[in-house]
Amino acid sequence: MLIKNSVALVIIGLLLTQQSVALPTDRDQPIHISADSAQMNEQSGTTIYTGNVVMKQGSMEIHAARVELFRKDGDVSRIVATGKPANFRQQPTQDKPITDAFGNSMVYEIAKQTVTIKGQARVEQARDNFTGERIVYQMDKAVVNAYGGSGKVQMVIQPKGKQ
Repeated sequence: MLIKNSVALVIIGLLLTQQSVALPTDRDQPIHISADSAQMNEQSGTTIYTGNVVMKQGSMEIHAARVELFRKDGDVSRIVATGKPANFRQQPTQDKPITDAFGNSMVYEIAKQTVTIKGQARVEQARDNFTGERIVYQMDKAVVNAYGGSGKVQMVIQPKGKQ
């Protein structure tokens, strides 16, 4: 099921963050990764981390069973995280609560500014949440496409007075 109405705008504002409004220092911070094991291939530009992977860059954190980093011209171009579930977490701005995304797999295409969450995809901010089988977020355009797969897309938006 594709969300294309005003509800999507509410979801964008409440649940998801844009890279451009994430804490300003996040992009300039080094990436720290810990894992049970790592395998680096300089020729292909691929590094694979497995086992209790924790990746941090500023306020951004990824927790997963496996993380693959793909580099192009020395810079990270794509990050693939998998787990049951993998977790992406980031604070959008100083005055906003942390946003958490969960799914069996997440693909962050840095140049395209898209994050695709698949397999029991869920996004939470404060007490609001949004679920579907697949969620594609175009960060630079603030566009969300959610797909229910065999089920429906679900949303829970709490009254702001209840937080």
